[in-house]
Amino acid sequence: MLDERSILIALHGTTGIGWKRIYDILQQHADLRELPTWSAGRWRSLGMPEKVAQALVAHLHEQQIEALLNKYRQQHIQVVTIMDEEYPVLMKEIAQPPWVLYIRGQQKLLNSFCIGMVGTRVLTAYGKRVGEWLAGGLAERGITVVSGMARGIDSVCHEAALQVNGSTIAVLGTGIDVIYPPENRSLYERLHQNGLIISEYPPGTRPSPGTFPQRNRIIAGMSHGSIVVEADERSGSLITADYAMDCNRDVFAVPGPITSPKSKGTLSLLKQGAILVTDISDITAEYDSSLYKWCDKPYDEQEENVLVSTDNQSLCSAPANISHLTEQEKTIYLILEQGDASIDEIQSQSQFDFGLLHTVLLSLIIKKQISQRAGAIYTLI
Repeated sequence: MLDERSILIALHGTTGIGWKRIYDILQQHADLRELPTWSAGRWRSLGMPEKVAQALVAHLHEQQIEALLNKYRQQHIQVVTIMDEEYPVLMKEIAQPPWVLYIRGQQKLLNSFCIGMVGTRVLTAYGKRVGEWLAGGLAERGITVVSGMARGIDSVCHEAALQVNGSTIAVLGTGIDVIYPPENRSLYERLHQNGLIISEYPPGTRPSPGTFPQRNRIIAGMSHGSIVVEADERSGSLITADYAMDCNRDVFAVPGPITSPKSKGTLSLLKQGAILVTDISDITAEYDSSLYKWCDKPYDEQEENVLVSTDNQSLCSAPANISHLTEQEKTIYLILEQGDASIDEIQSQSQFDFGLLHTVLLSLIIKKQISQRAGAIYTLI
């Protein structure tokens, strides 16, 4: 029998199945291994259109799933699902974490200490100089620079990180095998060899206006903070800043000339309370240096040395049976150890916002740690 992660990958790659439909399926039917046995009628009973129901029956066949996974291997595409330990720890905190990530390159960077860097596609000489200086400086300090491989500031930041043999991640608004813009082919190849390229879109997905704003939530979601280097007042990079604020992550902004249209976006962010950046130390000062000075350890292993749990005990002393859970998941688990609780009671005790709470509860359901009963009551399994 196929495992759940393989079925999730096939489900994610089925045309007509988006984030919300996968969420609904997981909420109602936690055991994905049953899905390949479903008929088109069963899928229609969940509200799936006939065309989508037929596609699901075809794509969730065991031979089709094995062929799909084999194709990815042949194309040197690695696949990481939300069920996998390799999945970025921070990403699970956002309101809609990607179910599946398609990646090429250095997988270990998924859980490195990341800072997002974004900005205008039509940059000035000032923006280019500042982007290179900041990205190179952060990369030299062991911080992974995350951007979107777009023209302008994004490309400048990736290039600067690679120039100093640092770490950098490109989050695409296309399928992992679709290079956009085309002139970044050389950059793509260097990122493949020396950095990491990721996408939540199935291979072959072409660029479209909606995919790029969506990928910005990943840049913000896997980063401790995001820097807007240079942006006009309608720049798409401000979407990344909005996502970062929604995730309670740091937002940094570089000031620019008040007469430059390319500074209007960053100056607006500063008025809203973004952290002013005039030097690399303005960024690194916000974080414990032990988090980003690496010894080839993934972030979650380093995190155990510096964070404490809700009962003021070291994470290392957490019970062995939950040692594989994230800090947020452990918090919920320890609450439910005291007895079953409603979502309102869990929110009150954890103080998580509902977006984060919903994501953590779903993750625990997927990991078979908790179950949901009638009335939105949660209990340990």
